[in-house]
Amino acid sequence: MDATHISLAHGNGGRFMRELIDDCFLRHLGAGLDTDLDAAPIDLPTGQVVVTTDGFVVQPIEFPGGDIGSLAVHGTVNDLAVAGAEPRALTVNVILEEGVEVALVERVAASLGVAAAACGVPVVAGDTKVVGRGEGGGIFLATTGVGVRDPALRLAMGEIEVGDRLIVSGTVGDHGTAVMLAREQFGLRGDLTSDSAPLLAACRALRALPGLRFMRDPTRGGLATVCHDIVRATGFGVRLDGPAIPVRDPVASVCEMLGYDPYYLACEGRVVAVVAEATADAALTALHGAGCVDAAVIGTVVDAPARLVLTTELGGERFLEELEDDPLPRIC
Repeated sequence: MDATHISLAHGNGGRFMRELIDDCFLRHLGAGLDTDLDAAPIDLPTGQVVVTTDGFVVQPIEFPGGDIGSLAVHGTVNDLAVAGAEPRALTVNVILEEGVEVALVERVAASLGVAAAACGVPVVAGDTKVVGRGEGGGIFLATTGVGVRDPALRLAMGEIEVGDRLIVSGTVGDHGTAVMLAREQFGLRGDLTSDSAPLLAACRALRALPGLRFMRDPTRGGLATVCHDIVRATGFGVRLDGPAIPVRDPVASVCEMLGYDPYYLACEGRVVAVVAEATADAALTALHGAGCVDAAVIGTVVDAPARLVLTTELGGERFLEELEDDPLPRIC
């Protein structure tokens, strides 16, 4: 296509829109995307069908370690993975703002295609819309993911029991901090990258173990919000071991300077798992074998008041309250 910037004509169903779809998205997303069909057929193996949907509005659109395209794939695939499913197909809706550079759209499409191919899941359908200048944020993406899981697999907060252990697959707060630094709002720079990545290997390793109760990816609201969800759903307390929670030094430093708490910052390539006490060591070994070198046992479900409590390096305790204000808007 010859245009250098998106115009309203790229969303009118005519030649410009066809060129955008064929020359940009179809070229990067592969033969699995049939643009001549209004609905895509999917061949699914026997099992329980799992469906998820998500939207992505991150700013900036490109950030260290990823962009909105790879983030959309990872976020959707990870929602299926932590539900115990194998992803089988993705759809993507692209909302473009008039005036955005076509080169940026092409980079995002290419990144989306590479990420989908790396996860082994095809993009089978999509849609493109263009909104007027000033009515959007450059590029927004909305996705749907379809997967299949073993119906015998029971993963739910209702399965959690007192004494269960909480495990995180890696360092927390990387994505939120990387995006924050990329915005350069605070005059800070650094080489920290987002943790945006697929969780398929980690979740496959965990779901092979007896005693796996629940998995969740700590995106918006971070680790603390996942723990609050557990407290609210079960009525049990959660005690986190502060010194055991892996936090990179740059993340800790930025949070200390700006008054953020890494436990509330988004992660886009981490899984929080709840496992039976007897399974904790095996789960940690399985995660390490799946490449999650920073995985750690970080807490316990307790028969105590329904609160989230963090033990500190000095042996004290503090309550981690439920998130109210959004510390970093448009983070994913």
